[in-house]
Amino acid sequence: MAREQLQVLNALDVAKTQWYHFTAIVIAGMGFFTDAYDLFCISLVTKLLGRIYYYQPGSDTPGALPSNVSSAVNGVAFCGTLSGQLFFGWLGDKMGRKRVYGMTLMIMVICSIASGLSFGKNPTAVMSTLCFFRFWLGFGIGGDYPLSATIMSEYANKKTRGAFIAAVFAMQGFGILAGGMVAIIISAAFKAQFPAPVFEVDPAGSTVPQADYAWRIIVMFGAIPAALTYYWRMKMPETARYTALVAKNAKQAASDMAKVLEVELESEQEKIEKMSQEKGNDFGLFSTQFARRHGLHLLGTTTTWFLLDIAFYSQNLFQKDIFSAIGWIPNPKTMNALEEVFKIARAQTLIALCSTVPGYWFTVAFIDRIGRFAIQLMGFFFMTVFMFALAIPYHHWTLPDHRIGFVAMYSLTFFFANFGPNATTFVVPAEIFPARLRSTCHGISAASGKAGAIVGAFGFLYAADGIGVRKTLIVLGVINFLGMIFTFLVPESKGKSLEEMSGEGEQENGSTAESGQTVPV
Repeated sequence: MAREQLQVLNALDVAKTQWYHFTAIVIAGMGFFTDAYDLFCISLVTKLLGRIYYYQPGSDTPGALPSNVSSAVNGVAFCGTLSGQLFFGWLGDKMGRKRVYGMTLMIMVICSIASGLSFGKNPTAVMSTLCFFRFWLGFGIGGDYPLSATIMSEYANKKTRGAFIAAVFAMQGFGILAGGMVAIIISAAFKAQFPAPVFEVDPAGSTVPQADYAWRIIVMFGAIPAALTYYWRMKMPETARYTALVAKNAKQAASDMAKVLEVELESEQEKIEKMSQEKGNDFGLFSTQFARRHGLHLLGTTTTWFLLDIAFYSQNLFQKDIFSAIGWIPNPKTMNALEEVFKIARAQTLIALCSTVPGYWFTVAFIDRIGRFAIQLMGFFFMTVFMFALAIPYHHWTLPDHRIGFVAMYSLTFFFANFGPNATTFVVPAEIFPARLRSTCHGISAASGKAGAIVGAFGFLYAADGIGVRKTLIVLGVINFLGMIFTFLVPESKGKSLEEMSGEGEQENGSTAESGQTVPV
C-alpha cells in the first residue's frame, strides 16, 4: 500500500534546479577533486622516488622502486580508502551525514601534509612514513564516497538527481587533471632552477638534491582544496531525509529545508511518528527482508564496482609503464629525474584532458535522459572492445608509426569508463537503498570497488612483469565483459523518488508479511 509522502521530501523531489543545488555540488565535489588528486598524484612521482632513494652507484639504469615498495606506495591508500568507506558509511547512518562530513575532510588535510613531510632521507624511513600517512589519507578519502553521494542524492530533485550526483563525481576528473598540471609546473620550475645532465651523461648528477622537495610539494598540494572547503561543509544543514526518516525530527527537517528552498513547509511530526510505528520498513542490513528487497541490488552494485575498479585503477596508476612500453615516454636514460616527471605528467594530463574529463561530463549530460543502466552497459561494452583491440594486435601498436593510434584507443577506454560505469557505479547505490541504510550500503559498494582497485594496483604490476602487457590487457578485457553481465542486476532509478526506489514509499501490513508475498520496490 502506498504511503503518503512527507511534504518536505515531496518539496525536495519537485524543486526546480536552483542555487543551493550548485552550491552542494561544489562543496561535495571539492572533496572528490581532492580525493582524485591525492590518489593519483603518487603515480606521477613514483619514478622520481626510485631515482632519489634507490639508485645504486655504478648502475647503468636509473634507480627504481622495488616491486614490493612500488605496490605498497601505490596501493596502501586504497587499503585505507576501503576501510574508510565501510567505517564512515556506517557512521554516516548512525550519526548523520553532516557530523561525519567534516571529520573526513580534516583527516585528508592533515594526512596530505604529513605525506609530504615523510621523515628522513633513508629510503626505508621515507617509504614507511609515506605509506603510513597515505593509509590514513585514504581512510579520510574513503569517508567522502558514501557521504558525498548520499548528501547529494538526498538534496537533489527527482528530475536531475542523476546529473547532480554525477557532477559531484565528475570533479574527480578535474582532480586528476590538476595533479598532472601541478606536477608539470613544479617539475618545470625545478628543472629551470636546477639544471641537470641526462642520466647517460652523468648518472649521479642527473638527480639534483632539490628533486626531493619537488615530489613533496606535489603530494602536499592536495591539502589546499580540502582545507578551503571545510568551512562551507560545516555550514550545510543536515539532509531532510536523514533528519525526518532516520532522526525522526520533522520540525528540524522542515525548518532546514524551508531555508534552503525558500518556501514555507509544514512540520509533520505526527505523520513521522505514525510511520515509525508501522512494521515493514524497520528492517536491518542483515535481515531476510533486506535480502529479499535489496539483496540482488547490493550484489549488483558491489560486483560491478569491483570489476570496474580492477580495470580503471590499473589503467590509471600504470599509464606511465604502458606509455614507456610503446615508446611514448623516452627511455629513462635519456632524461634527468625532473624531466622524467615532466614527461609522465604531460602524458597523463593529455589523457585526462582529452578523454577522462569529457567522459565524466558526458555522463552528467545524459544520465537523466538515457538512464543509468544504459550508460553503464554501454561503457563496459566499449571498454571490453577497446581493451581487446589494443591487446590482440599489441605488437602492431608498439611500432613507432602506430603509437598515436595506440594512445587514441587507450584514451577511448578512459572516455567510456567515465561515460559509463565509473560514474554510474557511484550514482546508483546512493539512490536505491533506504535512508537509514543508504550511506552504509553505498560504503559497502564503494569498498568493494576499492578491493578491485587494490587488485588492480598490486596485481597489474606483477601481471605486467610476469605475463606481459599484452596478456594483461586481455585479462582486463575479460573483466570488463563480466562487468557488463553483472550490470543486469542493477535497477534503473531514473525519474523515481528515493522512497519509491528504496521501498520506503510502501508499507507492509501483517498479512502481507505473513503470506510471504514480496513487496514491490
